[in-house]
Amino acid sequence: MVSEKPEERRIVISGVGLAAPNGNNLPEFRSSLLAGRSGIQKLNVRYMGEVLAGICHFDPLKYQGKKEVRRGTRAGSIAIYCAQEAIADAKLDLAGLDRSRIGVYLGITEHGTVETESEIYEIKQFDYDVKYWSHHHNPRVVANNPAGEVTLNLGITGPHYTIGAACAGGNIGLIHGLQMLLLSEVDLALGGGISESTGSFGIFAGFKSEGALASHPDPEKACRPFDKDRNGVVVAEGGCIFVLERLSDALKRGANIYGEVVGYAINSDATDFILPSAERQVECMKLALSKANISPEDIDIINTHGTGTIEGDVAECRAIREVFGEYPNAYMNNTKSLIGHAMGAAGALELAGNLPSFEDHLVHPTINLDHLDPECSLNNLVINEPIRIDKVDYIFNNSFGMLGINSVVILKRFEE
Repeated sequence: MVSEKPEERRIVISGVGLAAPNGNNLPEFRSSLLAGRSGIQKLNVRYMGEVLAGICHFDPLKYQGKKEVRRGTRAGSIAIYCAQEAIADAKLDLAGLDRSRIGVYLGITEHGTVETESEIYEIKQFDYDVKYWSHHHNPRVVANNPAGEVTLNLGITGPHYTIGAACAGGNIGLIHGLQMLLLSEVDLALGGGISESTGSFGIFAGFKSEGALASHPDPEKACRPFDKDRNGVVVAEGGCIFVLERLSDALKRGANIYGEVVGYAINSDATDFILPSAERQVECMKLALSKANISPEDIDIINTHGTGTIEGDVAECRAIREVFGEYPNAYMNNTKSLIGHAMGAAGALELAGNLPSFEDHLVHPTINLDHLDPECSLNNLVINEPIRIDKVDYIFNNSFGMLGINSVVILKRFEE
């Protein structure tokens, strides 16, 4: 049953757990973003050799045993780490909660590729004799695996699933958690996104075949959204999970509230497998603003999706200029320049990295922006050094994906 009480229609973030290439919790991540510390490094990938990637360095054994790590997946370990960290950050005692009323909703770009590639590689050593195929393969590759591993680890008996939403997945996992709370399907939601993409040679090979895999002599300078010399995507792994609650429940337990989700939108380009549509992105941004019942002039920070591809960056900048061009007050940044493209986790990680701006009024920079592409010129684009602004009331988060899926999330500084 859907509640009509205002305080139960307001959904807030009360916990954040993350694993990023340059931080294992929000304070570490935020510190790296403000300092301009990149998390990109060299990585040897089978069949590909040396590539550049964003690799996480969290301890999976903090919340799992060695046997569980071996049996499960990298995505599952990232998800478990992030979920446990989010629960701890929210100061929730699971023992006192009805775990059948907790939902787990995680956005992904893809899942199962890493495990299947690895199995094929292994049986190749045995002339493709399938008797050497792991009996753990099936539970590893089912699409609900990362969310399912979270429920196994935490003993959650409410609904769980992953949401295949390409690189918009992190935003959409959060949105879905919010929707389930509004529908009273759950009383607590763990929503966000997960990526284990760096374990797959196929994703690197795919971007390379498209001419969209970034390269640079210095790994930390490889991801260059909006720069005239950008040459593609830096693939990254990572995860970010938010604890989402109704405001009434959060206030009742005296929770720390990071922000209130006041607007969101999802739509589809319906134009191309890869090439984005600025027109549909404009529609998605305007729909999110309409749902939040605010104007473009109300937005203080825009976190851009920009991946470092020629067409993608230009399309997004064109869309932003159309929506916000008459309102030059918003400051804009890009998180991928520091961590690479974390695929299904990207939207959630990038939103998390900007959450502390509500308190410190700092906007983290876009790094590696040495020669701005004129087609990517934006008002108040924060370049190479953080800046402090007078107020931060609204944060606007873009996240787009292949097959033309677009998402926007708007957060408001919490006020009772």
